[in-house]
Amino acid sequence: MKIMECMHFLVLLILVSSMEYCTAIHWLGLTVNGSSVGWNQTHHCKLLDGLVPDQLQLCRRNLELMQSIVHAAKLTKLTCQKTFTDMRWNCTSIESAPHFTPDLAKGTRESAFVFSLAAAVVSHSIARACASGDLPSCSCGPAPAEQAGPDFRWGGCGDNLRYGLQMGSAFSDAPMKSSRSGAQAVRLMHLHNNAVGRQALVDAMETKCKCHGVSGSCSVKTCWKGLHDINDIAADLKSKYLAATKVIHRHVGTRKQLVPRELDVRPVRESELVYLISSPDYCMKNEKHGSFGTQDRQCNKTSNGSDSCNLMCCGRGYNAYTETVVERCQCKYHWCCYVTCKKCERTVERYVCK
Repeated sequence: MKIMECMHFLVLLILVSSMEYCTAIHWLGLTVNGSSVGWNQTHHCKLLDGLVPDQLQLCRRNLELMQSIVHAAKLTKLTCQKTFTDMRWNCTSIESAPHFTPDLAKGTRESAFVFSLAAAVVSHSIARACASGDLPSCSCGPAPAEQAGPDFRWGGCGDNLRYGLQMGSAFSDAPMKSSRSGAQAVRLMHLHNNAVGRQALVDAMETKCKCHGVSGSCSVKTCWKGLHDINDIAADLKSKYLAATKVIHRHVGTRKQLVPRELDVRPVRESELVYLISSPDYCMKNEKHGSFGTQDRQCNKTSNGSDSCNLMCCGRGYNAYTETVVERCQCKYHWCCYVTCKKCERTVERYVCK
């Protein structure tokens, strides 16, 4: 009986630990009910139980931000799945937020990507909302400090990255500031990866311009600083995911830090994603590891990349089937101003993993 009681206690301990690890992205569950309210009453902040006290306080004091944060939660889910559609791990589990499977509830490479993406998206969403006039607490980004050129002038309304980073980091990092959010190593990992995501935003600022002049001559340009599309930022973070560094938590001098497991002679770089636990290959379904497997996943027979039938199907082979696709075709432009098209059918061959 004592052995059984110990086993039950260990299982409970593991479950609690997993829940603690992922509370930092519990806010992604705002997509479940966050769109159904106006976010104009402070009691709306209690809609998601997973928000930590600091996040609740930020919500109550800045209700106008919550629409942007709900949008960020939706965009994080969609972007993660779109970015990994060609990989064995395709971010399916993010749909279950605020409940997470082990692929995201532990310190894996996959959780490193999701944390960095979520941190980037929430700051991106707020920065864009400032520029579009949706937030009364902020406006356009400040004019760049660099000198304008002879053929352009600073103007327009740039994305307010400064405010986006300030409020985004306050919201994203809040759970890791509490000792109740898991082991110190996990908290440090999440804080580091959040910072990597926000740095990707800083690196994604570009100069955008609008031409002025007679007959489109572009003799004068008005320019401002704007952010890249979030899909471009996700692609950058995916590259960092593929090159992520496995780390351990050990003493460096007088305090514990995360250092590379294989090359602990150097500190962790600010630009690299880090993880603590190795991931499975995600070939077979395994609930213990949060793997959905790749059976019935579509693959590309002619590809040599991660979406190829050989890699996607893990050597198990694949089945082929045909599908009829209806498309617009033989389109004609009519003056002025509409287009008419016919509908054409064609048969395509698809391949799915065994």
